[in-house]
Amino acid sequence: MASNKAKIITVTSVKGGTGKSVIALSIAGILKEQELKTVIVDLDLSSGVIAASLNIKPTQDIYSLVDDMMNNRYDQIEKYITSYDENIDILAAPNDPRNTLKIYPQYIDNIIKQLEYKYDIIVIDTNHITSEINLITFDLSTEILYVITDDLMDLKNMKTMLSIYEDMEVDKYKLILNESISRNLTNFEIKTVLGKEIDYTLPKAFREENIQKLIMDGKILTLEKPNNKGTNIIREIVKDIIK
Repeated sequence: MASNKAKIITVTSVKGGTGKSVIALSIAGILKEQELKTVIVDLDLSSGVIAASLNIKPTQDIYSLVDDMMNNRYDQIEKYITSYDENIDILAAPNDPRNTLKIYPQYIDNIIKQLEYKYDIIVIDTNHITSEINLITFDLSTEILYVITDDLMDLKNMKTMLSIYEDMEVDKYKLILNESISRNLTNFEIKTVLGKEIDYTLPKAFREENIQKLIMDGKILTLEKPNNKGTNIIREIVKDIIK
């Protein structure tokens, strides 16, 4: 059990298909490397990517947790956690995507606070929708990591989000450009569209040729490929957050 309040790293995006879930898992791999007790909370509720990527079939998930809270059956958070290994646990998205709409936002704050003194780090994977659940999550986060590509619609949506953060005077976010998804624009062109520098760039080498096999085998890229150039960038991101 963690003696201090956990740092909360939320990985998100403003459009789908940016590689955000792979990056959330990769961050957990680096945290394991540093022997930090980590829980991944899958708030990309309708996809269940985290459990599927790790070949985990949870018997309990975030829906069963919320349902028990609503009906006075809740006892302890550990009942709903699935272990991947000795350092990485999972609070999975609903096994049945039809239950996604039954996860009410007012329970998210309580769930995160239940986890804060049981782990060193909470990694949250979200979807790209500006929902009430995501807004609550962002508010609780130590750092919000936006994963973007050089797709023009992605950049325009991100620019809108940056304007919102500027209006709110919020600066606890970083931009990660995932070059392994695509690379058509230069950094200068991307900066011109966004009006902001990119904080971290994941090179094309981050996407291993055998990434699909790693996923099929339930493996985490940063643990299996510790010398990958992208792994070193993920290591740098984690270092900057937990220093």
